[in-house]
Amino acid sequence: MDTLHAPWRIQYILAPKPPASDLSLFTRAAQSSDDIANHVLVRERTCFAMLNAYPYTGGHLMVVPYKQVPDFDELTDDELLELMKLTRRAQNVLKRVMKPDGFNVGVNIGRTAGAGIAEHVHIHVVPRWNGDTNFMPVIAGATVVPEALTDLAARLRPAFIEAQ
Repeated sequence: MDTLHAPWRIQYILAPKPPASDLSLFTRAAQSSDDIANHVLVRERTCFAMLNAYPYTGGHLMVVPYKQVPDFDELTDDELLELMKLTRRAQNVLKRVMKPDGFNVGVNIGRTAGAGIAEHVHIHVVPRWNGDTNFMPVIAGATVVPEALTDLAARLRPAFIEAQ
């Protein structure tokens, strides 16, 4: 068995963990003013976009309503519209900056459906490239993300402003 070294993960391992809370990770990021630390890319009136800290591929981001609800039923029509418009904008920004060959865009509602943060609905936007499913995820069960989240976020933020 080969050993994969990921020295940047030690920051997460050693970092103080937030106390248990009724607030989701997304609500805490939404209420924080530290967009750099939270990898927040853009904020709109009712929702925001942020990079996924555990991405499937580079550029994997999430579009999240500020309102912490488990599914779409508790969002207003205006909140739903802005959520979808920001999802479209995110896809366009990723197309321009990262030039993927395609996308997976999806929502997991409920733990059984695969939602990691089931209490706060969010939309995943995952850029895909021909050949990005190679031996690493298939055999090694590992994902290779070629760019640090902070560096990628710094490249994407200006593109969101340009794409308004």
